[in-house]
Amino acid sequence: MTTNYRNTFISVAPDCPTPDAEIPAAGAKPTVAALQFALISEHPYELTSDEILFEVHATRSGIPDADREEAWASFFAKDQACLRASPLAKRYGWGFHHDAEERVALVALGTDEYAALSARNDLVQKAAMRSSRA
Repeated sequence: MTTNYRNTFISVAPDCPTPDAEIPAAGAKPTVAALQFALISEHPYELTSDEILFEVHATRSGIPDADREEAWASFFAKDQACLRASPLAKRYGWGFHHDAEERVALVALGTDEYAALSARNDLVQKAAMRSSRA
């Protein structure tokens, strides 16, 4: 099973509390949001969703490089939540653009790029998951 999307724009959750994108705080123990933000912002359109989710998992779990191939298989043996469940899209105001090759870039809520991508008919449009029940 994969979490990758192709030619898709994931907009922020309908109940996202911020009107503009915010950078998650990086603390002594980085959060999932901080790790995802750093990884995607430093490597726009270089990584797929699967690669991002696994790298964050491996970093937080302290998985050494030598064990990552086996850990990848174990991680994806179970269904994983896609970036629609990311705190970046649910809380911090970041959308995700997945290109034709399934690579991901961040798009800040409140920008012209966000408005343009959310209006494109040639992209699958999906919203991030809500934080609370409607």
